[in-house]
Amino acid sequence: MRISARADYAVRAALQLAASRDDGPLKAEAIADAQDIPHKFLESILNDMRRGGLVLSQRGGSGGYRLAKPAESISIADVIRVVDGPLVSVRGVRPPELSYTGPAESLLPLWIALRSNVREILEGVSLADVASAQLPADVSALTNAPSAWVNP
Repeated sequence: MRISARADYAVRAALQLAASRDDGPLKAEAIADAQDIPHKFLESILNDMRRGGLVLSQRGGSGGYRLAKPAESISIADVIRVVDGPLVSVRGVRPPELSYTGPAESLLPLWIALRSNVREILEGVSLADVASAQLPADVSALTNAPSAWVNP
């Protein structure tokens, strides 16, 4: 699985908004500076997040962006789906829409299992979890394996 720059920036922007929830709306420039995200790219991402119902925008001198709902109720999966679409696809196609034959036939259940695990992790972690550095125990446990940190 590959996390696009767009998805990475969107999650980081959402986390910045979650961390400053009590400070009122944040300007896109402030988010871009805090997270080292190209401003124009961030504007496009924030617009997608607004259309997707994750953020609200407010115009004016005291305007900016804020989360549309509590950080506890927005999963990392929600953010990624809004800016990038499905969490797992094969050649741009969702796994249930695929079919294989012969020796490749068992690829479909493999892709479905992959999608299931990705969903379980990304849907089970909220912006509040990450912003507070309190990942769920099952996610933290996955990072405890020494092989998790090594590239083969």
